[in-house]
Amino acid sequence: MNYLLGIDLGSSSVKVSLVEVDSGKCAASASYPETEAPIKALQPEWAEQRPDDWWEYFKNAFAKCMRHVETFQETSLQGHDIAAIGISYQMHGLVCLDKNLQPLRDAIIWCDSRGVPYGEKAFHDIGEEKCLSHLLNSPGNFTASKLAWVKENEPEVFDKIDKIMLPGDYLAMRLSGEAVTTACGLSEMMLYDYRCRDAKSCLSDNVMNYYGFPKDIIPPLVPTFGIQGKVSAEAAKELGLKEGIPIAYRAGDQPNNALSLNVLHPGEIAATAGTSGVVYGVSDKVSYDPKSRVNTFLHVNHTLEHPRLGILHCVNGCGILNSWMRRHIGSWETISPKQLAYVDMNRIAAEIPIGSDGLSILPFGNGAERVMENRDMGCSIHGLNFKRHTHAHLFRASQEGVVFAFMYGMEVMQSLGMTLDKIHAGKANMFLSPIFRETLAGVSGATIELYDTDGSIGAARAAGIGAGFYTSIDEAFVSLNRLAVIEPNEKLAEQYKEAYSRWKQHITAN
Repeated sequence: MNYLLGIDLGSSSVKVSLVEVDSGKCAASASYPETEAPIKALQPEWAEQRPDDWWEYFKNAFAKCMRHVETFQETSLQGHDIAAIGISYQMHGLVCLDKNLQPLRDAIIWCDSRGVPYGEKAFHDIGEEKCLSHLLNSPGNFTASKLAWVKENEPEVFDKIDKIMLPGDYLAMRLSGEAVTTACGLSEMMLYDYRCRDAKSCLSDNVMNYYGFPKDIIPPLVPTFGIQGKVSAEAAKELGLKEGIPIAYRAGDQPNNALSLNVLHPGEIAATAGTSGVVYGVSDKVSYDPKSRVNTFLHVNHTLEHPRLGILHCVNGCGILNSWMRRHIGSWETISPKQLAYVDMNRIAAEIPIGSDGLSILPFGNGAERVMENRDMGCSIHGLNFKRHTHAHLFRASQEGVVFAFMYGMEVMQSLGMTLDKIHAGKANMFLSPIFRETLAGVSGATIELYDTDGSIGAARAAGIGAGFYTSIDEAFVSLNRLAVIEPNEKLAEQYKEAYSRWKQHITAN
């Protein structure tokens, strides 16, 4: 039996899954490390990880996954049974490699903020209109701006750089021995020019010339789906794999999450609601927000003939607000002798009407929010009445506040020509809450579909497409299991909209 190996390289762990080619079902999954992977913060707002650690995490996760197959399925799966590999990865990181493809320094990862002033200066100097019309974003804190920091502050490192990579490119390089990237990757780095008319010459001259980057530090481009490289003899020996297995797909975690949820067409939206939350919508229109409150990247199925762009709205203060409420409100002795479970918080909150009796919470307490034009507004509570409101109101208003923050960004997305028809999500994190799901459906008017999948499973299925085991994306995802459908309740629509309108008034006041 043939299997597809999917790898999801996150900042907290690496997860791998094995998917049977014929059935499309996940045979086993595993992640490593068991506890959250360390992030180095040598200075405030810095965040770095060792690329070699990612490789070790992957090896351990892969070994665990192989053992799980044997334990739970009584199948003696061998390395030669793996037919293709797909990779999902944390976006916007910077890996600097020398001529021997060895890391010159630790990777500067997505949540590192040192590139912000470099991106802001580039936005001003290149010209805001030129940046937005060519990049669809400001240069911001993306990979290119991180590299600009290295050039100015570590010139001895910059001078030795032969190639720069994203985290997923590095993992693929360790598997194949070859340095390549994708056009989607260039868009994540903020080095893709959307006005290009030739897929082979889409590198942004504006950004490269402004920062003074030599073009040969960018690896050759390979397609998102297709044979991007093959497992080398060295990696095969180290992992117990067969030499020559194709690496047939790679994409950043948010585009890949959308693919995993079968979100590929204009008007469809993928959402996640963990510590931070993301709304990722697909559009066929090359447009941008003049205030750069949302980010735009190439989606996995983009072509010049049929544009498919992923418009991304991120809310830093999402599940972290719910967990704060659980720790600091749900653990009071007067409420519960022990810390409340999330399911109990949901039950208590459900006793409160839509709109939380006039209580509104802005969930922006986890750093600067891009949708708020990079302001760090902090979390704030509005309309609190000491005679009427209880912990139950706080629980409900927290969930409503996160949903309304989602909706605030989705309105920006609508202004760019997107429609809100369907929202696909995994049944996990805050999407486990009926209040959260029903409020999102009610205020947006979109149907919500919940699925049983994750990024590593999606990457595995995508590898099957790239390697030719499936003839289409539809065939690859025919086994995707839909768990629930939540339709908007038209009778309650006005109540949701009224609560959202009141919430938005507090945004204006701030």
